[in-house]
Amino acid sequence: MARGDFIVFEEFADQLGKEMHNFSSDVIKLAIVTSTAAPAAGDTTPTYSDYSANEVSAGGGYTTTGITVPVTWVDTAGVAKLDDNAGDIALAQNGSGFTNAAYGILYNSTEATGAAIGFIDLVGPVSEVAGPVNINWHTSGILTVTVN
Repeated sequence: MARGDFIVFEEFADQLGKEMHNFSSDVIKLAIVTSTAAPAAGDTTPTYSDYSANEVSAGGGYTTTGITVPVTWVDTAGVAKLDDNAGDIALAQNGSGFTNAAYGILYNSTEATGAAIGFIDLVGPVSEVAGPVNINWHTSGILTVTVN
């Protein structure tokens, strides 16, 4: 099943200016939440804890606090890119899995507040019980920052 676009929280620009992320060493995770925790690009100072109360249940291929997403931060000719080292996320169908996923919240689990970077609309509800859940990052990377 196709998934929606990755949306960067507007607050991410401020986070970069405050050096809240060190993508060469921080642990980045994707927490999966229900529609009760619907995020928006303009959410003020978004953190993992803003959405964690509505995280899907652990089980199947999913664990509480999310899936670790190994990333690199590469700058080439004025374009910095957050890229996924391990490729796309694939959760196999599992009878013990979640049934009500709506969004994936990408956040920095190393940063003290769990600063959220952005989110992806899973076009849900999505069920790990009903079938595999695949999240395919854009071929150009998770996000890019271009300096003009």
